[in-house]
Amino acid sequence: MNLEDNVYVSTSMIDMYCKCGRLRMARNAFNRMKEKNVKSWSALIAGYGMHGRAKEALQVFYEMNSAGVKPNYITFVSVLAACSHAGLLDEGWYWFKVMEPRFCIQPGVEHYACMVDLLGRAGFLTKAYNLLKEMKVTPDFVIWGSLLAACRMHKNVELGEISASNLFELDPTNSGYYVLLSNIYADAGRWEDVEKMRILMKNRGLSKPPGFSLLELKGRVHVFLVGDREHLQHEKVYAYLEELSVKLQMAGYVPNMTSDLHDVDDEEKGLTLRVHSEKLAVAFGVMNSVPGSTIQVIKNLRICGDCHTTIKLISKIVNREIVVRDAKRFHHFKDGSCSCGDYW
Repeated sequence: MNLEDNVYVSTSMIDMYCKCGRLRMARNAFNRMKEKNVKSWSALIAGYGMHGRAKEALQVFYEMNSAGVKPNYITFVSVLAACSHAGLLDEGWYWFKVMEPRFCIQPGVEHYACMVDLLGRAGFLTKAYNLLKEMKVTPDFVIWGSLLAACRMHKNVELGEISASNLFELDPTNSGYYVLLSNIYADAGRWEDVEKMRILMKNRGLSKPPGFSLLELKGRVHVFLVGDREHLQHEKVYAYLEELSVKLQMAGYVPNMTSDLHDVDDEEKGLTLRVHSEKLAVAFGVMNSVPGSTIQVIKNLRICGDCHTTIKLISKIVNREIVVRDAKRFHHFKDGSCSCGDYW
């Protein structure tokens, strides 16, 4: 239909393919464009970034500059987000510092959010907090949320409490913040505080949103919840997971039960982990798709550490590429490893 002649349609296609996990098709759509504007370049940079391919994202950014296209506010959000997803601290810090003097773009909330996330993920929590305090704009819930997530990752109770306190004021109905702080307390063994957070959530009428995973197969979308017994093939899926569990143990799998359901015993924890929605979706996908084809799953929450480890091993055992898009990014599992490099 010659739609590649239309810069708006082509840019939308790039964005669509990236969000569907089809980076090669996104790049092909970009290459076919006869006219490219700053949004086209930014869409491709963002796409590489969300898939953890920061070096490719930066390469596109360099090509963009060489082509004489001036980056805008959103371009730098995409660049910094790409650096954050891959832990490219030096590169991210450099472009954050030069974007105003070199490109006349003043850092905004989104740029600071990327930098707080980048510094926090890398373990520089104090530096991230200091940057937050030095902001020329008022930090929003995204920035405080990034710091809280980093505190969860690096088990920093003090900064976690500061972050959560601000989030409870800015976005009091978001149960995710209460859960994160509760997990930080659990990691520190502060079970009384964990219980206080549960009571606080209950008193405020909040509950943790149920995790679910989606998988499209032959034009039909299949939905899986944790411990799902509603799907028509749930018995076959559980039976297949039992078969896989033997091979997983032979491959060295050990359940990661950190901060998970502290008030039940280890055996129950292991059983709960085995029925997380993404594992059910992946098992169903392996069973019902053509051997060798890629399995694509969408999850509404951040993938847990245990599922991440499990799916890495499954990709090697069944010799399949498995793509999981969670609430934060894409994970491409293949041959026992993940594109995120276990950095997410």
